[in-house]
Amino acid sequence: MAVKKKKQEEQAAGAPLWMTTYGDMVTLLLTFFIALLAFSSISEGKFQEVASGITRVFSGSPPSVLMGGKTTVSEPIVTTNPGIKEDLLKIVQDEGVQGKITVENTDQGTIITLGNLIYFEPFSAILTKEAKDLLEKIGAVIVEHTTNVIEVYGYTDDRELPQGSIYPTKLHLSSARAASVADFFIKDLKNKRMAERVVDIRNGKFDIERYYNPARFVPVGKGDNEILGEINKLDLKYKSEIELLDFRLKDAEIDEAQKEQALDELQEAYRQELSDLRMSYQMIRIMIKRESVR
Repeated sequence: MAVKKKKQEEQAAGAPLWMTTYGDMVTLLLTFFIALLAFSSISEGKFQEVASGITRVFSGSPPSVLMGGKTTVSEPIVTTNPGIKEDLLKIVQDEGVQGKITVENTDQGTIITLGNLIYFEPFSAILTKEAKDLLEKIGAVIVEHTTNVIEVYGYTDDRELPQGSIYPTKLHLSSARAASVADFFIKDLKNKRMAERVVDIRNGKFDIERYYNPARFVPVGKGDNEILGEINKLDLKYKSEIELLDFRLKDAEIDEAQKEQALDELQEAYRQELSDLRMSYQMIRIMIKRESVR
């Protein structure tokens, strides 16, 4: 008896009908959760903790079970506090401060440079009265803006240390200068702020130990490396000017007397620029890092 073969129904091209319905449902769910996210507010601190945790996992150092799985970030890099640059600009409006502070935002953090003032006694790490007054004015903004790491950079100029100096090298002196600024924040400024905010401290509204934690402050000595590079550029500049005078004398554009007069003017200008350069390396540079104390 012959068996009739049933013809297979030809399947229509494209995805099955159930898959189309499923795709529509997934799309609607995705749209729903995007809408929920759009109406929600993200906790910046929690976001930073999650980001830090993910970074630690991929770097091979996940949070330990002894820490309860918590991250070690105590202060978010992203902060709701007003920008420190804006706060400092308000202080800069003071006539006694104008021209002495510059603020720059970088990938590593916010850099505050204090210049145009004698900040230390000659060949010493002792802060001058003017330096302490300025540090008092801006210190609270710098220290109490976040609880992130604060690096303090100290510098020296190119002049040799005097005989009998307590510092073996200029690197030691620059490190001591950086440490003096950090110590001023940790002790002098802390005591001043403690007296100013005694009520807030007693009521638990201001945790002064958290902001003035010594572990936050990292003094860094830079020695005379940077100024030596600047002096090298200055020397090349005036060497070119002197060579130009020789060419002008050779081409009879000037006579010997005019050359000597021009040389005297160049030497005076060089001495002035060198003096200004040395003065500029009395500076204090402070960086508020984009990382918290570990």
